[in-house]
Amino acid sequence: MSSTRHKLKVLFLCTGNSCRSQMAEGWARHLRPDEIDAYSAGTKKHGLNPLAVAVMKEAGVDISRQYSKTLDDLNGIAFDWVVTVCDNANEACPVFPGQTRRYHVPFDDPPRLAATAQSELEALGHYRRVRDEIRRFVESLPESFAAASNSGE
Repeated sequence: MSSTRHKLKVLFLCTGNSCRSQMAEGWARHLRPDEIDAYSAGTKKHGLNPLAVAVMKEAGVDISRQYSKTLDDLNGIAFDWVVTVCDNANEACPVFPGQTRRYHVPFDDPPRLAATAQSELEALGHYRRVRDEIRRFVESLPESFAAASNSGE
């Protein structure tokens, strides 16, 4: 008897697909490979942020082969969930056909926070904090989705 377990197709969406959504995709692939098919995209392509790559590598997750995409690059994939990780993406998120559900969990924007940093160490601190917050969120999956479904969100 074979058992086929349905893996959730989850899209992490942000504005530039350079940092937060890339980290979320990396964490989901690293922490939930048997439960989640992870994707990420942005409303625009800003390129992969090298500091995001660096802090994920510190945590043992290599996202250097990921690349910046828009929704057009993922056309035809039927997502179970679309997770918007910033307010801009939440406001710009299109309607997805079918059974796709949306979940909004905003995280601070590390590049914006790091713009006023006085040192690279200070800048990396912002990236590390958001990286760890995203990890905790991804660790809560798929239970957070189930809770959202039950509450009608």
